[in-house]
Amino acid sequence: MQILFSFLICLLATTIGGISGVGGGVIIKPVLDAVSGMPVATVSFLSGCTVLAMTITSMLHSRGGEVKVEPRRGTLLAIGAAVGGVVGKELFELVQSTGGSAVSVAQQVMMIVLTLGVLVYTVNRPRIITRDVKNPAACVAIGLVLGLLSAFLGIGGGPINLAVLYYFFSMDTKTAALNSLYVILFSQSASFLNTLLRDTIPPFEWPVLLAMVVGGVAGGTLGRSVSKKLSNAGVDRLFFWLLLVITGISCYNLARCFL
Repeated sequence: MQILFSFLICLLATTIGGISGVGGGVIIKPVLDAVSGMPVATVSFLSGCTVLAMTITSMLHSRGGEVKVEPRRGTLLAIGAAVGGVVGKELFELVQSTGGSAVSVAQQVMMIVLTLGVLVYTVNRPRIITRDVKNPAACVAIGLVLGLLSAFLGIGGGPINLAVLYYFFSMDTKTAALNSLYVILFSQSASFLNTLLRDTIPPFEWPVLLAMVVGGVAGGTLGRSVSKKLSNAGVDRLFFWLLLVITGISCYNLARCFL
């Protein structure tokens, strides 16, 4: 039952992630935290693997499409995200070593604060004057912060990436979504390699991991297909409702930490 549930959650999450550019981990992580009963480290690892599989699939399917990754700025962001992915993973291990529910509380609080911040930005986005950052060092620094948050939270990047790409780089919705997936690909790859090299893989069940990865690949394929048929306004509406759902689940998970 858990295998089927994990597959369906990952399929739905990565389909939405492929459409909106949030990656899918921002849905997978809080939902599994709420209902799976698995340790936080295991959920973060499984979520990260699923998002990595999904982003690889989405990027492969995006080749030849009308929307493109910005080669210069996108790559600079990705380089920073790769470094941030390693730093974020180290930070996760450090907080987890303190024991208790510290890492879970930290993740849920950060998720709520960041998601609400993005929600406020999204509502007011038409009235906000955006930037057009071109400085290489600034691009790398922004990517580093995004990668750090992605790896520490185990969500891939999610809505935070999109808000940052909207504001700092004046990207439209679909361009931001694809560049977000590109950044997620690098940050999650770096985080995954760091976990392997340091031999800090948490205990997990292989059937569950395989079901989640298959769901992620299928969702990434479906999401890219649906994205081509939606307008920027349609993607924006999906993104808005997704933020509300994520905030609600994160609040529920935070409350569970103290019960």
